[in-house]
Amino acid sequence: MADPILRVENLDAFYGDFQALFGINCQINRGEIIAIIGANGAGKTTLMRAITGLLKSKPEMVQWQQRPVGALRADQIAALGIAMVPEGRQLFPSLSVEENLKIGGQIGRTGAWSLEAVFELFPILQERRNVPSTALSGGQQQMVAIGRALMANPDLLLFDEISLGLAPIIIKSIYDALPKIVGGGMTSIIVEQDIAKALSVSDRVYCLQEGRVSLEGKTTSVSREDISHAYFGV
Repeated sequence: MADPILRVENLDAFYGDFQALFGINCQINRGEIIAIIGANGAGKTTLMRAITGLLKSKPEMVQWQQRPVGALRADQIAALGIAMVPEGRQLFPSLSVEENLKIGGQIGRTGAWSLEAVFELFPILQERRNVPSTALSGGQQQMVAIGRALMANPDLLLFDEISLGLAPIIIKSIYDALPKIVGGGMTSIIVEQDIAKALSVSDRVYCLQEGRVSLEGKTTSVSREDISHAYFGV
């Protein structure tokens, strides 16, 4: 079997004196879609922050294509081919839709994703390309955040709480776009509160509970009872 494109080994993570993750082990193979589920405060976003260099760890705790990268800066991680759609979108409010998207391309990686490709994926963004990001709806802002990450042409794309705070019809439209996003074989990690949605698009699932992995397995083989026990500990 080929070596995983990303491996997390015995990852501990701290915010000051507070320990948020305890010995996390997980991996993702090229072309896979992994779901990360768990209750609020379980450590999902902390894991994403550690993978993307926003939260430092020991070098060997995060390995990218067999290279220890846990101590690298976020910009160095991005240059290696890892991008994230962050929780809360975190757009630049003073910039237009197009300017926000172009920021993603400044990493300098080449690939299939360009401004034109993002506009084809989300046509509403082309219509509103010159509008300030603050004038967009929540769903449109999420589309910009996804497009900005795609503009970096990553090998691994992380979605942190992709549907948080969005109306069901908008969530559906974003999930409908996922096959086009990952159809070229892009590797993805999806952090999601909606368990059914997460399982419907992923190959494998990890559940976190109080900073530890409480369940892992293929989405086709884990039962609702397994997930309930791992999620709530009951």
